[in-house]
Amino acid sequence: MINLPKDEKLKPKTQPHNFFIYGKTMSGKSYFASFFPHPLVLNTDGNSEQGSAPSIQIRNIRDANGGLKQSVIKQLDDIIVALQTQQHTYQTIIIDVIEDICVMMEQAIALEHGVKTIGDIEWGKGYGELNVVLQTFVMNLKALPMNVIFISREIDVIDDNSNVTESKPALKDKYYNIVNGNCDLVIRTQKLGPNSYYRSVIDRRSAYEPENVTNKRVLQLLESCHGMFPPKPQTKNVEKKETK
Repeated sequence: MINLPKDEKLKPKTQPHNFFIYGKTMSGKSYFASFFPHPLVLNTDGNSEQGSAPSIQIRNIRDANGGLKQSVIKQLDDIIVALQTQQHTYQTIIIDVIEDICVMMEQAIALEHGVKTIGDIEWGKGYGELNVVLQTFVMNLKALPMNVIFISREIDVIDDNSNVTESKPALKDKYYNIVNGNCDLVIRTQKLGPNSYYRSVIDRRSAYEPENVTNKRVLQLLESCHGMFPPKPQTKNVEKKETK
């Protein structure tokens, strides 16, 4: 039997826990994410040994006949179940990178249906299945009592009409809408020089205040992002005149 919540007005908890970080290669996005408390990395690009955080390599594995021996969809589901049911000390899960996860999900669905691409599955059912799988993955991550960080590469897109170049995440728009719709902050990383890096908040779910971020390490990381918190009002120094 379910117990209904008490009928009372609640104060919203305006604290970010779900992040989308994107930037060009070597711009410091993975490095920045690695400083979040007690991270576990779901790695797709095979460079997990170069990082300092524990990681799990995410991939589809084929059998000797070319069939699907290990599905990335099943692997990700098993990881989430383990995080839900096993005792652990992880506080942050990092998906590095999310567009590779989407591609591997496409591959897994195509192999399960015995076709080359999901577009070969009749009536568009392949794309529908992919949307459900991705949405379920993102929502299950969001339900974990952890910080969730989606990392994406950055690409430059040139508008055919205006010839203006726009920098945007490499994740396809239709998938970005699913992922970003469940995130609190979008952060862009940039490398300005040999040893100079810059991070800025591109989008946010709410106007966050420093005092609402309870984890000190997360607060320090977010304070390093330009535009994260509103500027503090400057106090004017008023000199008191001496009375004779």
